[in-house]
Amino acid sequence: MPISVEKAVIARITKGGEKFEILVDPEKALEVKSGKEVPLDELIASPEVYEDSRKGTRASDDKVNKAFGTNDIKIISKRIIKNGEVQLTTEQRKSMQEEKVKKIVNMISRRGINPQTNVPHPPERIVKAIEQAKVKVDPGKRAEEQVDSILKEIQKIIPIKFEKIQIAIRVPPEHAGKCSNVMRNMGTLLKEDWKADGSYVCLLEMPAGLQHEVYDKLNNITHGNNEVKIVKKESV
Repeated sequence: MPISVEKAVIARITKGGEKFEILVDPEKALEVKSGKEVPLDELIASPEVYEDSRKGTRASDDKVNKAFGTNDIKIISKRIIKNGEVQLTTEQRKSMQEEKVKKIVNMISRRGINPQTNVPHPPERIVKAIEQAKVKVDPGKRAEEQVDSILKEIQKIIPIKFEKIQIAIRVPPEHAGKCSNVMRNMGTLLKEDWKADGSYVCLLEMPAGLQHEVYDKLNNITHGNNEVKIVKKESV
């Protein structure tokens, strides 16, 4: 969905003494800056290249072509964002950083466990560990790019590791259909089968931090009438 002009920020570059500006979605622009492909209609608020976007003064096609060797707005937008400056307000940068921290904390909480207790750390504890370790979360980088380095830093503060597990699950016929649909969204189904009596069995691989969430979902659906066994653990 295209971004509105009101929510856009300026991305700017100077080439050959000429200033060129475009109006962009701040978060999508930072994703482009970090190397991610973003659809053009999600990236820019207007297909115009400006000399001064605040005044609405467009750069002439000749100037644009001379500076970039093309008038293709897709190519120009990426060059301006990657090689120029994306102007974020302090409030925007703070808000984006807070959202990035939440995403990283959620990923660590879901994928990691406390090896002393074999259960996940609550998100609040991970937030405190990030603060205590004085880790800087970069709002311009994708959360996935930062998780491993942040994990190493907070391991100095709390015992935590990423672990994958495989669990074997069996549920009775009356809950088979619903459980099979739910389990497909909890991890990677390595095997699944419906037995002659209609019961459902599967082998599910997932981050260890999701273990108790899976148990809760199974118990809610089957009212506790299920069989679950961990068959493999693997550090990642």
